[in-house]
Amino acid sequence: MANFNRVILMGNLTRDIELRYTSNNTAIGKIGLAVNRRYRTQEGENREETTFVDCEAWGRTAEIMNQYLSKGRPVLVEGRLRLDQWQDREGRNRSKLMVVIENFQFVGGREDAGAGRQGGPPQQRSGGAGDTGGAGGAGGASQPPGDSQYEPIDEDDIPF
Repeated sequence: MANFNRVILMGNLTRDIELRYTSNNTAIGKIGLAVNRRYRTQEGENREETTFVDCEAWGRTAEIMNQYLSKGRPVLVEGRLRLDQWQDREGRNRSKLMVVIENFQFVGGREDAGAGRQGGPPQQRSGGAGDTGGAGGAGGASQPPGDSQYEPIDEDDIPF
């Protein structure tokens, strides 16, 4: 039987990214993500529930997220679920589900995107169906800042 482990979440960072490095100098970035769900009860009352999800990113993805994202910023993450298991100090078995981020997309405007650069920070998603780049930058594969493969578009040329 085939297996499939893919998670896509969009929410706000609950804290600044905690960036650390392994002994072989690989970056690990740990983040908390708050994902809101709005719904209406049978009585017609609007409610909202928040789910808090721990996530981690590795390598260059972690470094770029640390450079451009901070507490409160919206972000879309794509990755896989991983179950961590350990024994606590009292010898009890513990476990926790975590999302290992493989790709991410900036969400929202350019208010914190960088000092005067066109298009915002580089994207961390590979191009594909429906990947138009969004409001956060020029779509397509990730590139270092300033190495845009597209020319800037004047805001008057955008039809919406």
